[in-house]
Amino acid sequence: MPKNKTHSGTKKRFRVTGSGKVMREQAGHVHKFHEKTPQKARRLSKDVLVSPADAPKIKKLLGK
Repeated sequence: MPKNKTHSGTKKRFRVTGSGKVMREQAGHVHKFHEKTPQKARRLSKDVLVSPADAPKIKKLLGK
């Protein structure tokens, strides 16, 4: 049986923690910081959990 390939776009956007949770970056933390307050920019910089419904699909694309 051939090996499964890791999805290149997925591995750039998601990571799996040691306990198996899937993390992603928040949208909106790339540019236009002159329109955002520092508090909002700090809040957007933190990673968040992927929704439980999407986690199995993302893990499959990552080969986990």
